[in-house]
Amino acid sequence: MSGLTHFDAQGRAVMVDVGAKPETDRAATARARVVMQPATLALIREGTAKKGDVLGTARLAGIMAAKRTAELIPLCHPLPITAVTVDLAPEGEDSVAITATVRTTGRTGVEMEALTAASVAALTVYDMVKAVDRGMRIEGLRVVAKSGGKSGDFRQD
Repeated sequence: MSGLTHFDAQGRAVMVDVGAKPETDRAATARARVVMQPATLALIREGTAKKGDVLGTARLAGIMAAKRTAELIPLCHPLPITAVTVDLAPEGEDSVAITATVRTTGRTGVEMEALTAASVAALTVYDMVKAVDRGMRIEGLRVVAKSGGKSGDFRQD
C-alpha cells in the first residue's frame, strides 16, 4: 500500500501519527452544488420554503459539521478549528452553489473539514426542500484550494 498514509505495512487502517510535524497555518476550501427545478430555487430565493430559511439553516449546518468531522470520518484527527465560513448562493435559475472554507493552526490539514461542511450544507438544502423537489442532485463536491503544510498549496476550479 505504498504512498497511502492511512495503512500500515500489513494493509490495516491506522490513524497517521502527526506528533512530530510542525504546526502551521492551514486552510482548505471545498465546493458543491445542489441542482433543482427553477421553481424550487424560486422558493429559496423568496424565503417561502415551508421549513424556513434554507440558506441560513444550511450555512449553520455546514459550520456545525466542520467542527464534528473527526466524529464522522474514522481516521480524521480532532482539530482546533480557528474559522469556518460556509457561503451559499443561488446560481443561475436552477442551483445553489456552496463554498466552505476552514482554517486552523495545526499539524494536519483541514480538507476533510471543508468537504464535510460543503456536503452537509448541500444535504441540508436537499432536506429543507425535498417535499417540493425530490429530483434534486448534489454535484461537484471537491476541494478547490488548500494551503499550509509540507505539501504546500493546491488550487483547482
